[in-house]
Amino acid sequence: MKIVMSLLPLALSTNALNLGPSFLTPAQKVALEETAAKVATPGKGITACDEGPATIGGRFEAVGVENGEEVRRQYRQMLFTAPGCENYLSAAILDPETLYQKSDDGKLFPDVLKERGIVPGIKPHLKIYELPGCNGDTVMQGLDSLAVRAKEYYDGGARFAKWRSPLVIDIEKGLPTDLAIKTNMHDLARYALICQSEGLMPIVEPDVSLSGTHTLEQAVDINIKVQAELFKAMIDHGVYMPGATLKPNIINPGKDCPTGYSVEEIAEANIYVLEQSFPVAMKGSNFLSGGQTLEQGAARLSAMNKIKGNGPWNLSFSWSQAIQLPLLELCKGKGELQFEDMSKLYVEELKIASAAALGQWEWKKGDGDHKGK
Repeated sequence: MKIVMSLLPLALSTNALNLGPSFLTPAQKVALEETAAKVATPGKGITACDEGPATIGGRFEAVGVENGEEVRRQYRQMLFTAPGCENYLSAAILDPETLYQKSDDGKLFPDVLKERGIVPGIKPHLKIYELPGCNGDTVMQGLDSLAVRAKEYYDGGARFAKWRSPLVIDIEKGLPTDLAIKTNMHDLARYALICQSEGLMPIVEPDVSLSGTHTLEQAVDINIKVQAELFKAMIDHGVYMPGATLKPNIINPGKDCPTGYSVEEIAEANIYVLEQSFPVAMKGSNFLSGGQTLEQGAARLSAMNKIKGNGPWNLSFSWSQAIQLPLLELCKGKGELQFEDMSKLYVEELKIASAAALGQWEWKKGDGDHKGK
C-alpha cells in the first residue's frame, strides 16, 4: 500500500485532524500561527512603543520636551515611518492610545504599520498590584475586562497582544515567592487563552528584573522555575502553543552582583534556560532590554545566536529603552523633538539589533560582560 504524505499544514488539509484546543477552528489556528511566524521573522524584531502617557511623558520631560497627546502621536509616527525601519522590524507594540491615533495623512497607525509589513500589536494589561503578605511581590491587573477589550483591539487593527508580569529576585527576602510565580504565570496563561479566543496572538512576558545582587547561577535557577511554571500553565489552560510567542528578560546576574561574567557565559546561561522548558512548538523569543543599553543587549543577543546551534527558535529583540533613550538624548536642551536626527539614529540602532538577531553583530570587547561590583 502506497502512503502519500500531504505537504499542506495539518490545519489546512481537507482531512486534517483538528489538533490542539477545540475552542479554536482550524482557520483560527492558522491565523494565530501565521501572526506568530511573522513576528518571528529572522533578522527582524519588535519596536516596543507601548509606554503609557505618563511613562513616555516622564521621558520627554527628562530631556526638556513638553508632554502632550499630539507630541506623543508625532513621536510614535516617527518610530513607525522612519525610512528603512521596516527592513528590521517585524512588529510594533502599541499603547491603546496609539492604536486609535492617525498619521499626518489621516491613516490609522495599524494601517500604516501593515502597509510596511509590520504587524501591529497592543498592550492590554492595566495597573500593577502588590500581593499582600508577599514582601513586595506583584501581579498585573486587567484580566476581568480583557475579553471585551481584546475584541475591540482586534477590530481596531491589532493582531497580537503582549502582557508583562514583572518579578524581582531578592535572595534574602525569598523573592520571588512561590505564590507570586504561580499567580503571575497562571495569569499569563489565562491572558493568552482569552487573547487567542478573540483572534490576538499572545506574547507572554515573564519579566524578571535585573536589580539585585544574585549570581548568574541563581538567576538561571529562578528563571527556569518561572518559565517551567509558565509553559505548564499555558498547556493546562489549553493555549494553542504554536500561536503564541515569548518575550523574556535576558538572563543576567543582578546589577550589583560582585561576581563578574563574560558575555559568552551570559549567552550560555540564556540558551541553557531555554533548553530546559521552552516548547519547540513556539516559534520565537523576543528578549526585552530591561535596563540594558543597546550595546549590552546587542552583544548578549548576538552571542546567544552564535552559540544556539540547532535550537529551533528565532531569538530576537523587543526593545524600548535601549532603543529610545538615545533618541531622546538628541533632544536635550532643545525644547522639542528632533525628528530628522532621531529618525536616522533609530534606523542605525535597529540595524545593530537586527545584526544581533542573526548572530552577526561584532561587539566591542567588554560590551556584554557583567563587571562585578
